[in-house]
Amino acid sequence: MNKIFTVVAAFAVAIASMTSYVTADEAKRGGTLRAALAQTPRHLNPAVQSGIVTGFPGAQLFATPIRYDENWNPQPYLAKSWDVSDDGLTVTLHLQENAVFHDGVPIKSSDIAFSLETIKANHPFKTMFAPVIEVQTPDEHTAVLKLSQPHPALFLAMSSQLMSIIPEHVYGDGQDPKSHPQNSNNVVGSGPFKLVEFVPDEHVIVERFDDFFMENRPYLDRIVMRIIKDPAARTIALENGEIQFSAFESIARNINRMKENSNLTVTPEGYAAIGPLDWLAFNTAEGKTSDVRVRQAIAYAIDKNFILNAIMLGTAQDARTGIYPGGPNYEPNVETYDLDIDKANQILDDAGYAKGSDGMRFALTVDFGWPGMKDRAEYTKAALKKIGIDVTVRASADFPTWAKRISTHDFDMTWDTVFNWGDPVIGVHRTYQSSNIKKGVIWSNTQQYSNPEVDALMEEAGKETDQAKRTALYSKMQKIIADELPLYPTNTLPYHTVFSNDVGGAPLGIWATSSPMDMTYLK
Repeated sequence: MNKIFTVVAAFAVAIASMTSYVTADEAKRGGTLRAALAQTPRHLNPAVQSGIVTGFPGAQLFATPIRYDENWNPQPYLAKSWDVSDDGLTVTLHLQENAVFHDGVPIKSSDIAFSLETIKANHPFKTMFAPVIEVQTPDEHTAVLKLSQPHPALFLAMSSQLMSIIPEHVYGDGQDPKSHPQNSNNVVGSGPFKLVEFVPDEHVIVERFDDFFMENRPYLDRIVMRIIKDPAARTIALENGEIQFSAFESIARNINRMKENSNLTVTPEGYAAIGPLDWLAFNTAEGKTSDVRVRQAIAYAIDKNFILNAIMLGTAQDARTGIYPGGPNYEPNVETYDLDIDKANQILDDAGYAKGSDGMRFALTVDFGWPGMKDRAEYTKAALKKIGIDVTVRASADFPTWAKRISTHDFDMTWDTVFNWGDPVIGVHRTYQSSNIKKGVIWSNTQQYSNPEVDALMEEAGKETDQAKRTALYSKMQKIIADELPLYPTNTLPYHTVFSNDVGGAPLGIWATSSPMDMTYLK
């Protein structure tokens, strides 16, 4: 049996129940958790909608086959155990016999098959289940996934908000799953909480599902997720106790302010699988930035320490590649482009980009898609002036305007934030695959980067189940990309979870609030 799946199978056999951050004796049952959402979810069904805003309520309303602990170890959830064939092409899930949907209908293997096919057809992350060619259902509590090739990303794809199990008897009614009315109202879920009310721009309220298949879970009676879009307002609400919990906080000055409050815990733990990275992306096919020497000179002119300390105020980590630091496939030993203005100028001189009488060599634009990136864009203008590049900062009226510009390749450079989503197959390959250059699709290969060797390395790593060999393949890939610079990663996004001292068992695993909060409790 291959090494990755051997570990997975071993955990399935060895662990009888999900590990917890607290013991059953420590946790208290009951109470209402007052939490925050930073935006209004489009709807509440993660099977057909990506994003962390849907992920928070969605992970409470819908269970997944697998869940992960804080050490990247897969744990039983709707699947109480599983088997993997020696060739990695058959994965058999053994389901909980007592699991039911919120309307009392038993969760069956046919719902697993239906959910997976619905996700394949409607979710934007097409690589998650691309190798799954069939789901067999030999009995009501056994689902057999047949694969066209080994797929080491499969178990992460079956966790968090990525493989929400939805009821076939609701969503199999012929309506479009992406616009189904029960995505937002009268939601029939499979998770630890059931929907009470969703009022856009106001709140999402969920309450304990008493027939949840995990004994004595969840601990909370209710979670009230208030939609508070203003980061400053969320900070004040956390400080005065109006709300007790918020995740994905990313404004550095607010984070540092809340760290000074003795009634709050402010932690960056819990985002390893989300894998949020900030980077400066380049148009590699058109204009001056199609020249790798220009991209390298720009990297040498960007002071990463200034970004980390002056802009991010010490709340973010250095990021050297497009894979999140600390993950199993991260390669830190790549070209880092430490600040060197002289070297940057020499590269441009040698490339034939002479300075004019005004001291400028040529002009570029830098875009940003949301207000939080404005400071990065303005810094880029100042930094590149030192090497003779005249930068115009180009703001967009709104996110759709920015997304259209970038996805139609109408840009020179843009600051962006992109998520890894647990495994490179899910959230990293899309940025570099030449086959993923799709005009009009944001967060595809909008850089128009193409390197056959990188394509081949990703193809091989995407089906390699020996973790050591897989790490070596991704190491080589990251070193090539660091040299060719279709984008220049600068830092992790400073996501932090903030909660009051009366909250126990906060979700500090690898998926943050895109994981179930059935172990969260009030002290």
